[in-house]
Amino acid sequence: MTDWTTVAEVGGSLTAIGGAAYARHAHPAAYWSAVGLPASVVRLLTSYSSTMDACGLTVEPPRWRALAVKATTRREIRPVPPRRGLIRPTATGLRMRLRLAPGQEPADIAASAERLRHAWGVHAVYVRDIKPGVVELRLVGFDVLRDVRMPRRARGGLLRVPVALREDATAFVRDYRAVPHELVLGATLSGKSMYLRNLIAGLATQPVALAGIDCKRGVELSPFADRFSALAVDQRQAAALLPVLVTEMEDRYDLIKARQGIAPGTPDELITSDIWGLPDEDRPPPIVLFIDEVAELFLVASRKDEDRRDEMVTQLIRLAQLGRAAGIYLEVCGQRFGAELGKGATMLRAQLTGRVCHRVNDEASAKMALGDIAPEAVYAACSIPAERPGLAAVGDTSGGWSRIRTPHLTLAEAAATCRAASVLTPDVPGLAPFRPSPPTVPAQSPRPVPAPHPAP
Repeated sequence: MTDWTTVAEVGGSLTAIGGAAYARHAHPAAYWSAVGLPASVVRLLTSYSSTMDACGLTVEPPRWRALAVKATTRREIRPVPPRRGLIRPTATGLRMRLRLAPGQEPADIAASAERLRHAWGVHAVYVRDIKPGVVELRLVGFDVLRDVRMPRRARGGLLRVPVALREDATAFVRDYRAVPHELVLGATLSGKSMYLRNLIAGLATQPVALAGIDCKRGVELSPFADRFSALAVDQRQAAALLPVLVTEMEDRYDLIKARQGIAPGTPDELITSDIWGLPDEDRPPPIVLFIDEVAELFLVASRKDEDRRDEMVTQLIRLAQLGRAAGIYLEVCGQRFGAELGKGATMLRAQLTGRVCHRVNDEASAKMALGDIAPEAVYAACSIPAERPGLAAVGDTSGGWSRIRTPHLTLAEAAATCRAASVLTPDVPGLAPFRPSPPTVPAQSPRPVPAPHPAP
C-alpha cells in the first residue's frame, strides 16, 4: 500500500530544494538573506576556533592565563585564536573584526582568506587593516559582480563619483582630488564606454566644467553635448582646444599667485598650492577633460602632421604634469596605449595615476595599463571573460588593485541626465568658442493613413 504521506513529504522536500537552487541562481541576494546568511553564521560560530587552528592563526596563550588554567582546572592548555568581535550581517555578506594576537600581522590573515572562504561557505573573504592590532574580515556571500547593484550608502561629492562596484561589495569612487588623472583601457565591447558614461552622468550634476576630445566624429561624447563646455570631434579641433586649456591653466596659476602673494616671475613648477586655497567667490570651476581613443591624437597620415601631433602631445603632458593644482583633470581612454604610439606616449602614461583595465586583446595591453604599478593585476585583467562587459581591474600608483564592474546605464538615461543638468554648466569664457550645439532630433514625418476600404 502506498504511503501517500511519505510521498507528499518527499515531493515537498524536492520542491523546496528546487526552489532554493533556483533562488540561489536567479536571486542570489534574496537567497543569501534567507538561507546563506544563517548557515554561514552557524558555521562560523561552531567552527571558529578549530578553523583558526587549522589555518595556523592561533598562538600560545599568555603565561598568566596558562598558570590560571592549571591552577583552576585540569584542562589541556591549547593555543588561542584572535579575539573575535561582533558579527554584523549586511545585504551582501558579513563583517567581523578580529584583534590580532601578539606576533600576528594582517598579512597572516589575508594569506588564509581562501581557507576561511571554504570553511565558512561564502563566496570570498577580504581583509582590511583598521588600526594597529585590529583587522576587519568582510565575508561576501555571493558574486556581487554578476548583477551589479550599487550600495545605497555610496555617496559622492564634489569631484567624487561612485562609478562602479568592487568585488568586496564596496563602491569604487572616482575621486579626482585624490587621483587627478586616469587611464582607461579596454577592447571593443569591453565596457569602457559604459564606465565613461557613468562617470559623465555622475559629474553632470556637479558644478564642474566638462570638456571632451572625441576623434570618432563625436559619436561617443556628442549625446552629452548639453552638459559639455567644449567638445572637439577631430584632430584639427583637438589641436585648437588643447592650447586653450593650457592657457586657462596658466591664467589660473596667475590668479593663485595674485591671491597668495607669490612673485609674478615664479615658475609654475614651484607653486605648491592650488585653486582650492582660493576663496569661493574667486575660485574658477574645475575642468575634467575626457579623451576618447587617445591613440587617434598620436596617429599621423603624412609627414606634415607630425608637428601638430608633437605639439598636442606636449600640451597633454603639460596638462597632466601641472593641471591638478589648476583644477584641470584628465580622463584618458583608449583600446591600446604604449610606446609604439610615438614620442611622449610613455611620458604621458607615467603622469596618469589611476589605471582601469577592461578586457583587452593581448597581454601587452594589460601590462601597459597595470604592469608598472600592480603586476599582480595583469593576470586578472587578462582573465576577464567576454560575456561580462564592464568588468575591469583597477589600480593606482600605491600598488593596490581590485576588480570592479560598472552598473548598466543606457545611453538615453545618461543623455537625459546631462540634458536636465545643462543649467549647471559653468561659464568658462576661454572655452566658449568650443561649446557644442545640443544634438537635434530629426523630425519624423507622420505615417500615411491608409485609405478606408470601400464597403461591400
